Amino acid sequence: MFTVYGIPNCNTVKKARTWLDTHQIAYAFHDYKKKGITPEKLKSWFDSYSWEKLVNKSGTTWKALPDEEKSLVKDEDSAVQLMISKTSVIKRPLVEDASGKPVALGFSEKEFEELFL
Repeated sequence: MFTVYGIPNCNTVKKARTWLDTHQIAYAFHDYKKKGITPEKLKSWFDSYSWEKLVNKSGTTWKALPDEEKSLVKDEDSAVQLMISKTSVIKRPLVEDASGKPVALGFSEKEFEELFL
């Protein structure tokens, strides 16, 4: 079974979940807002995606941060601190396979078709 990480009111997460539901792909949903995220989990994702990809700099949460706070995010450790304190800054959704390995970041119908069908 796959795990989809995100927040339920995010349009991109909604599209991904709708696509998975339509194609009857079983998954569990991990809501950052309710369950949070551990530093260990975030660091495990760095094997597949750089911290620069995981921090969504095009999102409203990042854009709303003061420049001073943005300038502090310059490596994996500072990115982890930010992502734990402001989970909305994590690019969504992130999809893990049954082994816990990330297999998708964001939603692209083409990428999901290649991955799941």
